[in-house]
Amino acid sequence: MELVSIVVPVHNSEKFIAQTIASVQNQTYQNWELLLINDFSNDGSENIINLYKKNDKRIQLINLENNVGAAMTRNKGIELAKGRYIAFLDSDDVWEKEKLEKQLDFIKKNNYAFTFTGYQFVDENLCRNGKIVNVPKKLTYREALKNTTIFTSTVIIDAKIVGKKLIRMPDVGSEDAATWWQILKNGFTAYGLNEILSFYRRSKGTLTSNKFQAIKRTWNLYRNVENLNIFYSIYNFTFYVINAIRRRI
Repeated sequence: MELVSIVVPVHNSEKFIAQTIASVQNQTYQNWELLLINDFSNDGSENIINLYKKNDKRIQLINLENNVGAAMTRNKGIELAKGRYIAFLDSDDVWEKEKLEKQLDFIKKNNYAFTFTGYQFVDENLCRNGKIVNVPKKLTYREALKNTTIFTSTVIIDAKIVGKKLIRMPDVGSEDAATWWQILKNGFTAYGLNEILSFYRRSKGTLTSNKFQAIKRTWNLYRNVENLNIFYSIYNFTFYVINAIRRRI
């Protein structure tokens, strides 16, 4: 069984981090290491993690000396990862118990290097709101520019094939989307497993502001990271907005 390195950036996550860790421990696939990168939290996150760490040697806590943001925090985890496969999980999201087993089977049967899955939105209490996000069978770079459906907490990458250099996240807004694009731009294809294996927690109070921030960040990616011309940016942005609305209605 191949080792899976699970990278989780942690910043003031005391409210949900226990559920996130438990969802990893409950996986039917058990050969994993959980890299919890503490981005200079000032709440009880570290204490909670230490309680779990004490009883499970697969759990690692890495404390950063300064607050560096999600991209650099994940990069620390990528750097330390020992597994062939690197999986990403945000500190407020959770996985279905068969997530790793099913996705790794999907990867190995098809020899895929970059995969993602379907997911469902849940509220703060993990109550499912019925909104399921189905994913396409595959996404190329050009297709991904129009459809940012790859959700970070569903991604598993074969680091042996892709290489850690390409997986390393740029320090920009929407660093996850920028990373998927940089991998795809280098000739890889992302393959979707259309099963609900992850749950995306959304807090009511932040939904509106998050939508506007996401729009600004995505436009910035088109123009200042991917350096697309204004017309191609508008073309992709139109599809991005339509697809984003479909995911959230």
